[in-house]
Amino acid sequence: MKRILLSAALLLSLGGVAALAQQDAPPAPQQGQPPMHHRRADPQREVAHLTRALNLTPDQASKLEPILATRDQQMKAVFQNQQLAPQDRHQQMMAIHQTTEQQLATVLTPDQLQQLKEMRHKGRGRGQWGQGQRQGGAPAA
Repeated sequence: MKRILLSAALLLSLGGVAALAQQDAPPAPQQGQPPMHHRRADPQREVAHLTRALNLTPDQASKLEPILATRDQQMKAVFQNQQLAPQDRHQQMMAIHQTTEQQLATVLTPDQLQQLKEMRHKGRGRGQWGQGQRQGGAPAA
C-alpha cells in the first residue's frame, strides 16, 4: 500500500505543478469522446507555469515541452497496460520519473532545479492523493 501511495505521490509531484496552475474549467469533450473524469497533464500548460515560476528562458521552455510530453505519453502507456503487475507498473513509473529528472537537469540551472524541488515539496499533501483532508472529513487549513 505504501508503494502505491509513494508512486501516486511521485506522479502527482510531476503533474502537481501543472495542476496548481490550472484554474479554468476543462474544455468540453469533443463529440464521440467520453467525458474525462480528471484533467490530463498538458505539457504546454506545465511549461507555461514553470516559465513563470522558475523564470525560464524561451530556449529552456522550448526544450522542456518535448521532455514533458514524452513523460506524459510514457506514463499514459504504463497506466493503460493492464497486463503489468503493480510492482512492474511502479518500477516503470519510477524509471520514467528518473529519466525525466535527468533530462530536466540538463535544461534547468541548479537554482531552478532547487526551486522546482521546493515547489514539488510544497505541493505534496494536497489534492486527491495527499493529506488534503484531516480525519473527520474537515478540510485541512
